Amino acid sequence: MKFGIIKERKTPPDRRVVFTPTELVKLKEQFPQAEIKVESSDIRVFSDEEYRKLGFEVTDDLSDCDVLLGVKEVPVDALIPNKKYFFFSHTIKKQAYNRKLLIACLEKNIKLIDHETIVDHTNHRLIGFGRYAGIVGAYNGFRAFGIKYELFNLPKAETLADKAALVERLRRPMLPPIKIVLTGHGKVGMGAKEILDAMKIKQVSADDYLTKTYTEPVYTQIDVLDYNKRKDGQKLDNKDFYTHPEEYVSDFERFTKVSDIFMAGHFYGNGAPVILTREMLNAPDNKIKVIADISCDVNGPIESTIRSSTIAEPLYGYYPSQGVEVDINHPGAIVVMAVDNLPCELPKDASEGFGEMFLTHVIPAFYNGDKDGILERAKITENGQLTERFKYLQDYVDGK
Repeated sequence: MKFGIIKERKTPPDRRVVFTPTELVKLKEQFPQAEIKVESSDIRVFSDEEYRKLGFEVTDDLSDCDVLLGVKEVPVDALIPNKKYFFFSHTIKKQAYNRKLLIACLEKNIKLIDHETIVDHTNHRLIGFGRYAGIVGAYNGFRAFGIKYELFNLPKAETLADKAALVERLRRPMLPPIKIVLTGHGKVGMGAKEILDAMKIKQVSADDYLTKTYTEPVYTQIDVLDYNKRKDGQKLDNKDFYTHPEEYVSDFERFTKVSDIFMAGHFYGNGAPVILTREMLNAPDNKIKVIADISCDVNGPIESTIRSSTIAEPLYGYYPSQGVEVDINHPGAIVVMAVDNLPCELPKDASEGFGEMFLTHVIPAFYNGDKDGILERAKITENGQLTERFKYLQDYVDGK
């Protein structure tokens, strides 16, 4: 099996990579029969020379590789026919802007595996950059707070070397006794929690958060039944929420009345109720002034997220009385951070973590006959057709 590490070609440039030089060494140690080539890149966070020094061939031609590993979408004209590709295709939710990419994979007889579709037998995702989205998103939330209230001015995350540098910067400002509400217990939410804990911000229960006054900054990390309630008043379990989301409405307003910063790290499923509405934000007793929407679902559960922002311009103002974007310095503005590619700001750490997961969960499947079905479940296209698991994309491919 010959693996090729491809050059990222998407604009704006992405400096991440599936495997760092040291992770490739580990791959070779575990699977000495694996052959590896690295496509030359002038933007990757690890230089060509760092790969060469560890004995890996760096080349402009990967046409003899069996499996091609990338991070972001591969431009249609760069796809090599009859190969197996791994990358984030952003097609499985029928994203209109990538329909041509999926069609090209079918026409070029490419076996496409999306990193998002790599799951275990319980449909739990095995790899991703979620942790690093949470880490950078939390940092950006505090940066936005400092700018909003002219308390401190943190540098952009992309200018700092790693997570340790982010934490070191965050420990400098003296925060007032604010309250921070964090949604989500997945990789994104737990990544944000890492930052809050590293800053030694006190974690409190949802009940105490809602009812008590503190003389220091505090945060609470809440789950779906903390911010949703059944329409009929029954108190059931998380499984009921995930099975019957249409039977629920948001109960988040009680948190808007006491929170200064909202960090959104939850997963949002189809049919789930809107969490934070424009009406909540426009209410006279709303206290939230900074929203770090790490999950970044545009026109989704956080109604202030009217667009995604960029690493270059990560913040915008939201004016809830009109539901429109305004300057962040507008007196009625709620500051929104909704960058949709946050891990790009921490490319070294994110790449190291991603490679560890890929080596643990995916590479063995190539050498053990895919005994756990990792590759079989994950493939979207094969032999010029959508696989059975992804047949629901046929009308998307057909343009219907």
